[in-house]
Amino acid sequence: MARRRRIRSSISTPITLGAITVLLSIALLVGWSFLLGQKIMRSADIAVDVWLLVLGALSFVLIITVLVLFVISLARGIIEVRKQDTFIDSVTHELKSPLASLQLCLETLGREGLESDAREQLRSMMLDDVDRLRAFIDDVLEANRLSYARHGMLNLSDVSLLELAEDCAEAVRVRHKLTEDELVVRVEPDVIVTTDRAALGIVVKNLIDNAAKYSSRPARVEVHGRKDSEGRVLLEVSDNGIGIDRKNLKRVFHRFYRVEDQEVRRRRGTGLGLFVVWALVKQLGGRVQALSEGRGRGTTMRVELPVAHAVTG
Repeated sequence: MARRRRIRSSISTPITLGAITVLLSIALLVGWSFLLGQKIMRSADIAVDVWLLVLGALSFVLIITVLVLFVISLARGIIEVRKQDTFIDSVTHELKSPLASLQLCLETLGREGLESDAREQLRSMMLDDVDRLRAFIDDVLEANRLSYARHGMLNLSDVSLLELAEDCAEAVRVRHKLTEDELVVRVEPDVIVTTDRAALGIVVKNLIDNAAKYSSRPARVEVHGRKDSEGRVLLEVSDNGIGIDRKNLKRVFHRFYRVEDQEVRRRRGTGLGLFVVWALVKQLGGRVQALSEGRGRGTTMRVELPVAHAVTG
């Protein structure tokens, strides 16, 4: 809490100082214009004074514009640092938690007389921790790659959306130990997408994983896919989870951003998953949006791919 207060203070200080400077500049401009206007009214030759008034006004407008842009840039920089600090905290937690679990499992496996059932349980726990670490590292590397990626770096092929969605859903079922009823795939079998299979696979898997992670058990995650009347491919992943406030529906796609909510903080995350989704969908020529009616009312993530990337088989 103290850290949040310090961050808010660090953001509000330059904004406040900038606002005061702008107001003082405006006051100076108004006062100077008034005095010069009085002089013009008393002067016989007003041409020079008028030009001085115009040039002075333009100079003040330029100064105010620079000040405003500087304050905005500074505030954005501070906010970015704040996001990176949050990301570092999340990274520390994401690394320490599975590593501590792995260490404990290994120490337990070293004990004599451990029963085979217990060994198998520890082995399963270690595999889960390794899977968490791998998924986390993949997100970090993918986010870093996307920061420097160029458009057109795609390996296009025809991909069955149903097969891809089922493969991703099965991986998420295993990871979160979901039943068949908790995660349902309803994708039209004739939708073939001409796209980068690896990129779209990351998108679909991240969206399904996010839906499962932010849902309480028993979960209800549904994956819908179809082709609309305009030829676009629509993919929707919906859940009955904690939902998203309307003001955060666009922010969730920002890099490092995590909603300031206790329910969200209780789930592990770095704020990179949806950023990766947004960046990959953009590379594929589509768009993604988050839909939710608010807290506790679930979320739907909708991906639209352009008609040029899709054909019906």
